[in-house]
Amino acid sequence: MKNKRNNLWIGFGISLLATLIIGTISPVWSKGRIIKIDGSSTVYPIVEAVAEEFQKAKRGAVKVTVGISGTGGGFKKFYRGETDLSNASRPISKKEMESCKEGGIEYIELPIAYDGLAVMVNPKNNWVTSMTVGELKKIWEPAAERVITKWNQVNPAWPDVPLKLYGPGVDSGTFDYFTEAIVGKARSSRGDFTASEDDNVLVQGIATDRGALGFFGYAYYAENIDKLKLVGIDGGRGSILPSEKTVMDGTYSPLSRPIFIYVSKKSADRPEVKEFIDFFLTNASKLIKQVKYIPLPDRAYKLAEERFTRRVTGTMFGGESKVGMKIEDLLKLEEKK
Repeated sequence: MKNKRNNLWIGFGISLLATLIIGTISPVWSKGRIIKIDGSSTVYPIVEAVAEEFQKAKRGAVKVTVGISGTGGGFKKFYRGETDLSNASRPISKKEMESCKEGGIEYIELPIAYDGLAVMVNPKNNWVTSMTVGELKKIWEPAAERVITKWNQVNPAWPDVPLKLYGPGVDSGTFDYFTEAIVGKARSSRGDFTASEDDNVLVQGIATDRGALGFFGYAYYAENIDKLKLVGIDGGRGSILPSEKTVMDGTYSPLSRPIFIYVSKKSADRPEVKEFIDFFLTNASKLIKQVKYIPLPDRAYKLAEERFTRRVTGTMFGGESKVGMKIEDLLKLEEKK
């Protein structure tokens, strides 16, 4: 009997201790203060950096999860009400706007940074330093599928080397923007290329294939500068390499663009989401530079703060990408809201 009583007390003590430990180390789960984010792999490094700093500041009181489903995949979760924020490397499309309306999801659109799409080749490629928009179109347009398969088919001055292509998947906003800017229509592309929503997969593919050509956000190139060779793009005014300066002044055209977060209006009324957005916009410039993206002018973040505070919903872009938009053009749009 004594042993039974002792065992009961031991079991009770273990149960009580476990409850106390869980309550101490997991305030997030006990309070349910979780912010769910998904979307663009291009925007991911920015939002992940902000989420890490925010969680440190909140000392575990709020958990922020950040997924990578691509811009299109992220919007699907967003308009189904599965996420609080959606990361996007292009503006919301007309179809996605309609889906949000059908799902009863109102959203606040917040531009957070600028990005240039980098075009890259393997470092062993010694024949290309620059490409025209026309050459890129010749490579990527649907008619090129299984037809343009060697470098000398694009330009006879280039060698008879197999052309291996790498790019973001079809759920990527970067894919949408690139095809619209280069081919002339969003999502209009050849299909015989290695596609991935994970930009690190594309980095490795280009880095290990002498005949490779690929594209993704400039920040991923900046993180892998020793593995890749950057190509200048001639949009009609001579060859320009992407950089903070050329993206900000608009000379790297047409492959510069704003990137966004979209906040569910319903979620914005939750204290932890409001705190996260306030933290985001207050610290955006510093953290964006740390992950090698291009911050917007301070005025843009103040305008975004005002829009969020007033809960201004909808988009400034009318469901279109606005290829070639400069920062000053974006500011003009923001000031109208």
